[in-house]
Amino acid sequence: MKRNTKIKIAYISGYTLFLIVSFIFGFNPGKEIGCNFISFLVYMLKILPCAFILIGLFEVWVKKEIIEKHLGEESGIKGYMWAILLAGTIAGGLLVAFPIAYSMYNKGAKLSIVFTYIGAAAICRVPMAMFEASFMGVKFTAIRLLVSLPLVIVTSILLGNYLSKRNYRMIEGK
Repeated sequence: MKRNTKIKIAYISGYTLFLIVSFIFGFNPGKEIGCNFISFLVYMLKILPCAFILIGLFEVWVKKEIIEKHLGEESGIKGYMWAILLAGTIAGGLLVAFPIAYSMYNKGAKLSIVFTYIGAAAICRVPMAMFEASFMGVKFTAIRLLVSLPLVIVTSILLGNYLSKRNYRMIEGK
């Protein structure tokens, strides 16, 4: 067994032992950690099957030519707008956004547009914006989006140009 695997098993065993001891001796922080873990696990089991289906459909249905045309090197500012629109509609947050971003990159999307997609998926999903507007107000949400989206685009362009100059290539999965 590799050293890395042994370390992972030790961490998981230590975490499990901590939770068991917390429940036996009534250690409240440990019990809360265990309840939060179960809650997160249930959430993941609800969302992951749908997310994997959507990612698979994106991979199969969206042709490479379409991605290259709308999100590729020659797409210009429209590519960034398409990335923001696509990111605003995803469900599941970054859990779904990262695999789709990987697929977009492999199909020929410009690196800075992929970064814009990831940033926009983190800050401007429609359900999240509606939830925020109901608590913080529409004015606050509009100002936050109008300030943060240009910053996401600018930093994506800077990071994309920096990595492109250094011939960055994403590592293929095993």
